[in-house]
Amino acid sequence: AMMAALGGVVQHFVKLPGFDTVPSGLSAVTTAPGTYAFAALFLAAGALELGPWSENASKDPGNFGDPAGLGQYTEEFRQRELNNG
Repeated sequence: AMMAALGGVVQHFVKLPGFDTVPSGLSAVTTAPGTYAFAALFLAAGALELGPWSENASKDPGNFGDPAGLGQYTEEFRQRELNNG
C-alpha cells in the first residue's frame, strides 16, 4: 500500500522518455502510448504468474523459496514471515 501511494504521487511528476504526451492518472490507459505500455505490463505480469511464479504442488501455498537467489530464504525467515502475517 505504501508503494502504491508513492507511485500515485511520483507518476504525476516523473514521466518516462517517450511518454511525455501521456496524461497522468487513469486516463493514461486510454491514450495511444499508455495503452501499449499497459498491454505490455499486463502480458509480462501474466507470463510471470503462469510461469516462474506459479504454485508448486510439492510446496506449501505461498512458498516460492528464493527466486532471486539472494540466499536470504531460511526456515527462520519463513517462520517470521508467517508469524507476522
